[in-house]
Amino acid sequence: MSHVGVGPRAVMRAVAFLTTGVLAVPALAGCTSEDPAGKPLAEQDVAAAARARISDGGTLRWAVDSVPDTLNAFQSDADATTTRVAQAVLPSMYRMDETGSPVRNPDYLESAEVVDTEPKQVVVYKLNQQAVWSDGREIGAADFAAQWRALSGKDSAYWTARNAGYDRIEKVERGANDLEVKVTFSRPYADWKALFTPLYPKDVTGTPDAFNDGARRALKVSAGPFAVKKVDTKGDQVVLTGNPRWWGEPAKLDEIVLRAVPRDERVSELVAGKLDLAEIDPETADEVTLAAGPRDPATGTPLMGPGGTPAAGPQGRSAAEALRSWAIANGSDEEAAEEEVLAREERGEAEAKARRRQQALSGFELRKSLEPAYTQLALNGAEGPLADERVRRAVARALDREELAEAVLKPLGLPAEPVGSHLALSGQPAYADGSGALGEQNAKEARALLADAGWVPGGPVKKKDGEEAAGAEKDENKDEDKKDEEKSEGGDDGTYIVGEDDKNKDDKNKDGKNDDGGIDDAGDAKDGADRESGEKHSSGKNTAQGGAPGAYAPKGTAAPAGAAAAPLAKDGKELTLRFVLPSGPGSGTLRTVADRITDMLKEIGIGTRITKVPDESYFKDHIAAGEYDLALYSWPASAFPATDARPIYAKPVPAADGSLNVAQNYTRVGTDQVDQLFDRALATLDQKESRDLLRKADSRIWAAAGSVPLYQRPQLTAARKNLANAGAFGFGTPVYEDMGFLKKGAQGSRPTAPASPSPSS
Repeated sequence: MSHVGVGPRAVMRAVAFLTTGVLAVPALAGCTSEDPAGKPLAEQDVAAAARARISDGGTLRWAVDSVPDTLNAFQSDADATTTRVAQAVLPSMYRMDETGSPVRNPDYLESAEVVDTEPKQVVVYKLNQQAVWSDGREIGAADFAAQWRALSGKDSAYWTARNAGYDRIEKVERGANDLEVKVTFSRPYADWKALFTPLYPKDVTGTPDAFNDGARRALKVSAGPFAVKKVDTKGDQVVLTGNPRWWGEPAKLDEIVLRAVPRDERVSELVAGKLDLAEIDPETADEVTLAAGPRDPATGTPLMGPGGTPAAGPQGRSAAEALRSWAIANGSDEEAAEEEVLAREERGEAEAKARRRQQALSGFELRKSLEPAYTQLALNGAEGPLADERVRRAVARALDREELAEAVLKPLGLPAEPVGSHLALSGQPAYADGSGALGEQNAKEARALLADAGWVPGGPVKKKDGEEAAGAEKDENKDEDKKDEEKSEGGDDGTYIVGEDDKNKDDKNKDGKNDDGGIDDAGDAKDGADRESGEKHSSGKNTAQGGAPGAYAPKGTAAPAGAAAAPLAKDGKELTLRFVLPSGPGSGTLRTVADRITDMLKEIGIGTRITKVPDESYFKDHIAAGEYDLALYSWPASAFPATDARPIYAKPVPAADGSLNVAQNYTRVGTDQVDQLFDRALATLDQKESRDLLRKADSRIWAAAGSVPLYQRPQLTAARKNLANAGAFGFGTPVYEDMGFLKKGAQGSRPTAPASPSPSS
């Protein structure tokens, strides 16, 4: 689990209560003539090829995270594989282009337009006259009407996860003919293009029983280039086969097999020849890149390493080491010679195995882009120090977001620019950098905010037996956390504290350099490797049992510039925040980012208590339950932020049972003004006005400092070299019928690698 992500569409909650209180924000982007949306930071990387150059037939074996529990995308347990299946087998009125914008899908829709706005908004869909379900029935108004009734929220017998948009429809009816569908809205709805994608047949949506259970393990009727052949839970795969009634360009592949393969097992499956396409982690990406590079014709070993560096010798041994080994093996010391001969045999076997592994991977290449999702630092504003907006803003102002983006993306050769919006990504129409409402990174101003909130350096700390520092978890949660920590990887207690006292001085400057001019592991932006506890750092100190990389200096080391500030205290309690992280395989990137954030917070006097918990409990038991102060997780970008982002940032309201209804706002930070801006953006049919309102909402979200967008997530995919029109899709919706294997001698096109920005000073 390299990143923890959550889907944006969930049950919409009621409008928040209104209060007074206004946030002052600077003038918004959008007032200038230049489009603030910009362009996507990275292009698709799918080895695009014309259909004429692709062979007919073949099976694509594609790694996914899971076999879905349901094929109904509108149920709460739908997942990313559900979406992938739906894209391949069901109608979609609109699909996403390379900028993350919705574009009409001509295979299903000849046109769709708003024909009336007064007294009601009316949209007329004109369907492709060839569009039919796999049972031969025409796609028509009956399917649209059944889906609207199921998702409207008016009938609780339908177990739906969300009804956003469908709850604004007044009626769905046949238009002038069988190919027209007329949809009348009870309230204006800007994101009407989000509706009826995917579209299920009325056989699935017509009754509660069919909706709840009829499409969980099978889809008997479909209408895409592929159809579901079987969902094999024992074999951990979903098999899609060509749809003989498909009227569009015929699918090039005979079958697509979606295989559930854990991330840490994918490289082994690639080596074994059991996969053709798989999203992979950075370490596997380096291995694929190395294997795919030029090779010595005599030995078959790579000539160049990742990033164009010369490849190391066998098992990384230098010529001098090899000569020394030969000398020992042939020397007069028989015992040493015998040991060295055995060691050489073992190395030889390991080298042969490594060569076979590289040879197997040489048939693959790395395709990379930026995923339409971003990683954020979440600040839980429900209680404790972070309930004070000044403290949240201080935390946010302490972060060097450029440094964090570079640490993750620069080693991968991807553009390392911090994300400037909570609601869209660069290139999407609603994007504009709203971070100015918060202010740039500034440790001095962050300390001033903390002082204004009453947190002073070196204040008296009074601890009673069993009392935690401010921001740490409550006593009643200790048993649960202890249980989580015992299951954390590495067998340690899963917890360490950074910044608790001034004995743990940082031995590096802000730019990552040690006092002796070297660069330590935590500050090295070149290798980008994930750091695990137990590594030795340049200080020579082993940080096993959870020590923070770069948090300790050799005894007697002078304090460098930018060293940790004295710990802050208020009312006898130190300012220490609980930072919860996943501990599973592939989550090292998040932990690397967390280590850097702890160093940045330490500079302004904030301590962090890092707790690593099992992946399976990370989101449900900690993020959603509010059992954290700081956390890292991701949100996908949406083409319809007015609809999809509102429950993420809406102000929590009390529920009837006295609990707090947070919807998807897991930071518990929201304002009435943000809610009102979302409502206005959703109700206007003027696209420019809607974008401007969303940008204003984003600026207020920045100002409230409930979450801090950091970087767009990398999308790294290993693909068989002769596989075309598949890989790192970026914003775009995959075109499943165009995927296939190139004819002999044909080549797919690859985008030019984007230039990475230079590192910040």
